[in-house]
Amino acid sequence: MRKSAAIFCLLTAAIFSLCALEAQSISTGSDRKVVNRVAPTYPELAKKMHIQGTVKLEATVRANGSVKSTRVIGGNPVLVEAASDAVMKWKFSPGPNDTTEIVQLSFEGQ
Repeated sequence: MRKSAAIFCLLTAAIFSLCALEAQSISTGSDRKVVNRVAPTYPELAKKMHIQGTVKLEATVRANGSVKSTRVIGGNPVLVEAASDAVMKWKFSPGPNDTTEIVQLSFEGQ
């Protein structure tokens, strides 16, 4: 009984670690490079419901590279907030003026 509880705890920790690694960005649709990328946190509800998917966002990026705002283009509503929160923390390479970037984040591994 004790061994099975320990194994269960180890497996649970491993799964949560993998989930955090699996929630990562797929692509940006622009020439502006992402300098600092923050991985989204897999929402607890999504974990419990085994929800996977891709969230597509439009990010307005300031000339200095910081993200001014995001707009959801598509994706599971359970995953949208986590994706938007993460992209708001991203830093892009500086540019001559504000740009609009299309970003897709994939949530897998549940």
